[in-house]
Amino acid sequence: MTEHATRIQVGGTAGTDPYEVLVGRQLLGELPGLIGTGARPSPAATPGGGSPGLRPGGPPPRHSVQRVAVLHPEALAATGEALREDLAAQGYEAIAIQLPNAEEAKTAEVAAYCWKALGQTGFTRTDVIVGVGGGATTDLAGFVAATWLRGVRWIAVPTTVLGMVDAAVGGKTGINTAEGKNLVGAFHPPAGVLCDLAALDSLPVHDYVSGLAEVIKAGFIADPVILDLIEADPEGAKRPDGPHTAELIERAIRVKAEVVSADLKESGLREILNYGHTLAHAIEKNERYNWRHGAAVSVGMVFAAELGRIAGRLDDATADRHRAVLASVGLPLSYRGDQWPKLLETMKVDKKSRGDRLRFIVLDGLAKPVVLESPDPAMLLAAHAEIAS
Repeated sequence: MTEHATRIQVGGTAGTDPYEVLVGRQLLGELPGLIGTGARPSPAATPGGGSPGLRPGGPPPRHSVQRVAVLHPEALAATGEALREDLAAQGYEAIAIQLPNAEEAKTAEVAAYCWKALGQTGFTRTDVIVGVGGGATTDLAGFVAATWLRGVRWIAVPTTVLGMVDAAVGGKTGINTAEGKNLVGAFHPPAGVLCDLAALDSLPVHDYVSGLAEVIKAGFIADPVILDLIEADPEGAKRPDGPHTAELIERAIRVKAEVVSADLKESGLREILNYGHTLAHAIEKNERYNWRHGAAVSVGMVFAAELGRIAGRLDDATADRHRAVLASVGLPLSYRGDQWPKLLETMKVDKKSRGDRLRFIVLDGLAKPVVLESPDPAMLLAAHAEIAS
């Protein structure tokens, strides 16, 4: 098994099958163990053969796996093909399905393209999908897995900070529609998640920093040590080679793992993970998904902090701390003020709303998230004024 990998269990406490999130470096050797070792290795995979990238590991599968589909974005075409070749060398019938980059992958048309590819290759219920890429890729891969034959196993291999700490953990899968983000989807947890920190070394700085918004969110709603680590070395936090990178990512994953283990289908506790997201999703839709998710969440958290302060629930020091921590790593704090009417209308159809009642997660204090339902429109307008540019 891989050495020096942190293993974080998700599920198993609310009637769901548990799975592990592995965090470390050089983790691809764990992939065959998660897929299932029913495939018979080809000669190329034997000692002295030409495929050293993967090695079997883990418990034997419940069913023999014959086919593996590797879903990857266009930007990771070389990675996807290399992974397909390695899996083929292990004896699997491996195919690679290339997706559009980022949020462009999360459409019904792309999902249908994947279903067609699976059908043409005879993909069965005992076969496995592997999603390699950022959060949009794992969202789409999980949705395809949830809907093909009413559910096949899948494994997430996130390659971004956002994918590691948010999208690939928890079982939420989905696609976007013209009406909003993630309005079509399913709860379909993966069989495992491999967070190989080496993938972050080549991540563009803006994408890396964007993912920190979800890490910071975990700090405000549950684990203030995350905030302490970032405040102690904000420049280090902005780099994949920073001294606390692994700890920050592991802590954020643990926060989400504990929440979704207790509440997979967002019937209660899981709502706290939406801190900052109600406005964030509206901003993303308004910008036609050209804004990075983390940038929108950053603005959304500042808005939520101001809403909590105006509602008399959050103290000034903690509200101000949002701006300080987010700004220290270069995340945005404001959005165009003239867009408020559009944002408000979009929030009304957000999947977190109940009927015509808007719901926001706010803080009663550090690490004390609560639901604020149907806030006075004047309070919303006042909070928006604090983030308007």
